[in-house]
Amino acid sequence: MLNVGTGNKAVALAVRDAKPGVVAAYPITPQTEIVEEIANQVSSGKLGARYIPVESEHSAMAACIGVAATGTRTFTATSSHGLVYMCEMLHWAAGARLPIVMANANRALGPGWNIGAEHSDSMSMRDSGWLQVYASTVQEAYDATIIAFRIAENENVLLPVMINLDGFLLTHITQGFETVDPSGFLPPTNTPHAIDINNPGGYGTLTANTDHYKFRHDIMVGMKNSVAVIEDAQKEFEKHFGRKYEMYEEYMTEDAEVLVIAMGTIGKEMEVAIDKLREEGVKAGSLRVRWFRPFPDLREKLEGKEIVVIDRDYSFGFGGILANELRAKTCCNPYSVIAGLGGQDVTYDDIAGFVRDRKPGEEFWFGVSE
Repeated sequence: MLNVGTGNKAVALAVRDAKPGVVAAYPITPQTEIVEEIANQVSSGKLGARYIPVESEHSAMAACIGVAATGTRTFTATSSHGLVYMCEMLHWAAGARLPIVMANANRALGPGWNIGAEHSDSMSMRDSGWLQVYASTVQEAYDATIIAFRIAENENVLLPVMINLDGFLLTHITQGFETVDPSGFLPPTNTPHAIDINNPGGYGTLTANTDHYKFRHDIMVGMKNSVAVIEDAQKEFEKHFGRKYEMYEEYMTEDAEVLVIAMGTIGKEMEVAIDKLREEGVKAGSLRVRWFRPFPDLREKLEGKEIVVIDRDYSFGFGGILANELRAKTCCNPYSVIAGLGGQDVTYDDIAGFVRDRKPGEEFWFGVSE
């Protein structure tokens, strides 16, 4: 069915179509529309779920953990300070191998107080054991949410998934998008270690140093397995609904001599910049990283090319996070551009300028005079 709406509405309708048993929610800008729309779906009877309005984001994730531990499909949404407030519970969800799905509206962390788009919130949770995917269009936000349930609930993964969408730049932009009936795509939830009153077990019990590392290793195995599960889920989604997704999205990369790499909405804006550069005779291409965890294997794609990486985040004392992930995984030496923090406007003309002025191995803060 064709709809017109925001990225937030698309996520909410995807949740409706995925039919979770419980949604726990606490509102925070700019994701509030997600949980408001879900509440409307529940109150109107279009979604037969239990809706739990909680007193904080920490409680929202705690409620999801309790629900998921019973083997019930569950969802929540958050943003920025809400995400870091639930930090303790994020690690708990992954450690307990619970297939929770959560949307995060990427927003800057204060101070200074700012509600614009930035990836620092989700990046601060990159080592928590959650899978992370970054959307760039309203349609992709809908599709990624549907696909996330299938991936998280796969017995070879059983890890939570975070769908990231840039605050306001995607959460509040209006585009056309198509909803689907995912009943033939999403199998029933089956959590092998769900609480069973007929077969009692324990959660969160103390582990000694002789066992604890095995649990960490188990998360690693689930994350490693997720690569094949993601690829399979996306191929099946294409078979069912005709829309194709991969770990990353390429644009005019075949003969490119310089690649621009980014995530989220900047990653889509790059394509217009590439068209402009091609008109100037610059053999440029773009690569938008969709799945940040697990991180895609890009060694062959980057070999022999100059690389420009645009980060909407920063790790203080280390640098742009995406740029350094690429350095570590591919041994490339990119021109690292820090741009778009706090919703800073970054146009295709700006991106084309980054390519023209590139200095491999250096770091550039867009808009800052040094």
